[in-house]
Amino acid sequence: MYPIAGRQCATIAAVISAIGAVSGCSPHGPRGDRPVAAPATSPSVGLVLQESEGERRTRRPRTGAQPAALTSPVIIKVDGTNGGSSQLFMGYEDIPPGQGIVRHYHPHADEIVFVHRGHGVATLGDRQAEVAAGTTIYIPHNTRISLRNTGPEPVTIAFIFADPAMSSWFRDGTVPEGEPAPTLTAADMEARRARHREHIVHEP
Repeated sequence: MYPIAGRQCATIAAVISAIGAVSGCSPHGPRGDRPVAAPATSPSVGLVLQESEGERRTRRPRTGAQPAALTSPVIIKVDGTNGGSSQLFMGYEDIPPGQGIVRHYHPHADEIVFVHRGHGVATLGDRQAEVAAGTTIYIPHNTRISLRNTGPEPVTIAFIFADPAMSSWFRDGTVPEGEPAPTLTAADMEARRARHREHIVHEP
């Protein structure tokens, strides 16, 4: 069968209605009292990504970084650039043994962290809890969070924000995988944090 355009549908409905039949093109249900919702449309066709797929990026090294500072790559999975989402940002990364995500909070966006593999300790607000494969951490906005790998193997996490602009923080401190990664000086790091204070705030 061929789809019927809007005007054709209206014309056919009028003709059928005139001879006393119920229109199959009517925007109402069989009883005429329930509108039929149109399917949602989206400019994106979506993505299907395997574990290693996405926008792979390498962190820039930092001068004077603490031993536990993250040095692992990050994969940007979904945002406005990847998949065209206007509502979500998802990333994926490994936290090497002895390293971690330092204490910080997000002023406006809630976050969910899902632990895919490994073991560590998360501090959420005033609470501390051990995490392992299968753990979900829900972080309301303005809630302080840190995560430390306490195991012998990487802690692999997926993180999701209700704010696609959060990906700009990650791009600002990384380069595409395979490209030279210039060192971030202390001044560079301070400037980066100032640029993104709307999205993320770090604490000593």
